Amino acid sequence: MRQAFDTFFAPPEPPSESHLLDLFHKTAETVPAYRKFLREHGIAPGEITTMADFRTLPLADKASYHRKYPLPELCRDGTFAGCDMIAVSSGSSGQPTIWPRALEDELHVARRFETVLVDAFEADRRSTLAVVCFPLGTWVGGLFTTACVRHLAAKGCPITVVAPGNNKAEILRVLPELAPHFEQVVLLGYPPFVKDVVDTGLAEGLDWPAYAIKLVLAGEVFSEQWRDLVGQRAGVTDPVRHIASLYGTADAGVLGTETPLSVAIRRFFADRPELAREVFGDARLPTLVQYDPASRFFEVHEGTLLFSADGGIPLIRYHIADDGGLLPHAELLALCARHGFTPPPGPELPFVYVFGRSLFTVSFFGANVYPENVTVGLEQPGISDTVTGKFVIEAVEDEDRDRRLRITVETAPGATADAAAIATAVREQLVRLNSEFAHYVPEERQQPDVVLRPAGDPEYFPVGVKHRYTRPS
Repeated sequence: MRQAFDTFFAPPEPPSESHLLDLFHKTAETVPAYRKFLREHGIAPGEITTMADFRTLPLADKASYHRKYPLPELCRDGTFAGCDMIAVSSGSSGQPTIWPRALEDELHVARRFETVLVDAFEADRRSTLAVVCFPLGTWVGGLFTTACVRHLAAKGCPITVVAPGNNKAEILRVLPELAPHFEQVVLLGYPPFVKDVVDTGLAEGLDWPAYAIKLVLAGEVFSEQWRDLVGQRAGVTDPVRHIASLYGTADAGVLGTETPLSVAIRRFFADRPELAREVFGDARLPTLVQYDPASRFFEVHEGTLLFSADGGIPLIRYHIADDGGLLPHAELLALCARHGFTPPPGPELPFVYVFGRSLFTVSFFGANVYPENVTVGLEQPGISDTVTGKFVIEAVEDEDRDRRLRITVETAPGATADAAAIATAVREQLVRLNSEFAHYVPEERQQPDVVLRPAGDPEYFPVGVKHRYTRPS
């Protein structure tokens, strides 16, 4: 543990291939589940000596690895002894996924917070009130964020943390009392919730500009128009430097962070959709972050992301299945230069872009909404006879850039469905089955907007093609 603190307080080490191979061999040697996993795939760890060998290793995911072996066997030496904290993420149909972690894992992630709070927000020189607005409890967001920011305070940054969680009334109660004693205030939370806090504060007469607000966001992709709108309402003077998104997951904490460099490049692409499509391969604008390969090593598999990282449960070639890709630092900056754009200086780290898991889930207030959860709502008596069982989930923005959960449902031929009854039934099941939805999404936003469409509707339910239950926003 002392070594972990020494590493945290020392300058970061440059990434190396030997570092990744060392992580693999250590995991193969000390993690019982991974030893079994390799043996079942006919892999002899001693034969993995180069990066080319490493890339032949089997992919791991929740189904093939995490849920296949007893939980202690996923940890080093087959025991929780080195793990002093547990995080829980809601899985499909509400089945929780358990992620033991150690203080050392927090120190890894604290460096990612340092990239934002120190390098962009100057929290090493300005007294800073960090307001944690992520939900508190077993979920990874709130307590993990609180711990990581406190580690920065231990490192000497004049940061004070208050953690009201996603309790909007408590946030707006403590802010006016505490904020005047600090040079700046950082709100950390899910984008739609933070926007709700800002809007409610404005309605109550809160003087946001007086607090020198900065925002740290995670969990959802948002547009540059959203960044500008919320920044304007919160009195953020420089949205490129002072609003930063994190790419995070319960599996391994924060994987990458927006920097002023990545935000400036993203805004450049936002104004050039054809160029963005050429670079990212999609009409959507992804989140663009930088990552440290020495801490989180990314690869791409068929247009989806996988990573390798140490942790309470060490993960090797873990297929997180987020749609996205990688861009080397020099390559992306050269592309910008060819199109006449010079972004601000930033860390010489590679970029990862992330669309999210559009094929499987929709993220809403940071909670994953799974088709399986919605299906149970449509199977309720009085509803199941009026619908076909097909639906499409979307997270959409209204005219005020607020997020809404929309579910478009296919009605059964000749039947008359009740949109209000369906919305109520779906909400009840989402709250019952999905603990993230129940605790992340404010109660007043939990009722979905249900839109009814006839069977075979060509836009949402075309005949003769494989149905997709989610649609990218």
